[in-house]
Amino acid sequence: MTTLDRFDTAGLEILTPAECLRLLGSVPLGRLVYTYGGLPVVRLVNFVVDADTVVFASADGDKLRAAERGDVVAFEADAVDPDRHLGWTVTSVGHLSVVPSDEAEQLAREIRLRSWAPLLNPRLIRLGIESVSGRRLRPWAQRPHD
Repeated sequence: MTTLDRFDTAGLEILTPAECLRLLGSVPLGRLVYTYGGLPVVRLVNFVVDADTVVFASADGDKLRAAERGDVVAFEADAVDPDRHLGWTVTSVGHLSVVPSDEAEQLAREIRLRSWAPLLNPRLIRLGIESVSGRRLRPWAQRPHD
């Protein structure tokens, strides 16, 4: 533990934006949180972090329409070790957009995004990260003590 480490009132380490992006890029699945019919919806998506954006594929449906509208959404990913009581969570917020077809072709060649779901006519969707925050549960010996 360094003097630069910051912890919240629950003793969770507060992650820097750079560490949040690094951790986001280390897992293949995340949760897209958006609204549908005025109610919150959570969908599991596989994704890739591209610089300061999250990119995933979608067929026609709710997620694509949210991207076409430019909706503000949240995106969460995590990793948890329940046996050792360790883990982290990162949440980002921003606007969705549909990646234009000409850019999508180039982007698809540059990133390693392969949809796990069989999508008909998939479109690439981008979440422009406008804010990102995260917390990590450290090993007992590295947690702050009163």
